[in-house]
Amino acid sequence: MDNLQPQTVEIREAAPSGQHKPESISIIFPAFNEEDNIESAIAAARKAMLKFFAPDKIEIIPVDDGSTDNTRKILDRLAASCPDVRPIHHAKNKGYGAALRTGLYAARNELVFFSDSDLQFDLEEIEYLLDHIDEYEIVAGYRGKRADAAQRRLNAWGWNMLVRSLLGVKVRDIDCAFKLFRREVFDTIKLTSVGAMVNTELLALATQQKMRIKEVRVSHYPRTAGTQTGANLKVIAKAFRELFAMYGRLKLRGDQTLHLPRDPRMGDLDLAPDSGR
Repeated sequence: MDNLQPQTVEIREAAPSGQHKPESISIIFPAFNEEDNIESAIAAARKAMLKFFAPDKIEIIPVDDGSTDNTRKILDRLAASCPDVRPIHHAKNKGYGAALRTGLYAARNELVFFSDSDLQFDLEEIEYLLDHIDEYEIVAGYRGKRADAAQRRLNAWGWNMLVRSLLGVKVRDIDCAFKLFRREVFDTIKLTSVGAMVNTELLALATQQKMRIKEVRVSHYPRTAGTQTGANLKVIAKAFRELFAMYGRLKLRGDQTLHLPRDPRMGDLDLAPDSGR
């Protein structure tokens, strides 16, 4: 596994004088049949967030998207003994985007963070995103070296190129499930996607609203349990339908393109399927 931790420990700077520093955070975990991962993901989130927030300023919102395994039972058991866990259940599977939307709009705290439940990210790296949230409305992780099969990386590259062409959303890793927001973002952005298109819709609407976005490199690890659904043909087909429907609605053009400031660890932009960064 790549170790992307900085070589020196950096102390987070205080917010500029007169600017309120967020003191609370909501963590969203969309989950579909994640019985082997969800409890560990919640424990990892709690451990990471306690370094920066008081226990009563943390809420963890796992969204069970109609799971058919024991995900629901595990979440209800955790909620009964852990006051920071506030699960939401979909009666039936609605799709990744629908699960994410449910969690994002249910969040009550000043900052909102989401990641997947599959343990492919190091949640300790939330520190990298928190370093910038005082200056930006959105801080988005990008996978320095994506730990997925070559076909999946190629699909992601093709999707990114298509989104860049149609919507002008020039983000390095659109679908990276490691993003941090100020809560007020969701007072302005109203998401409608129910499938894998949700990240693209979110960033396209942020572009339209001229929100400030920062990209930060994060680690990515292989999934060790559970099953990925992103490569499912029905999921892909739904994403394409939603993409072209959005293109017709938004008609994004040149001056609405995202221009992101450089992360010092980012290096030159490389659009190869797996840049190794």
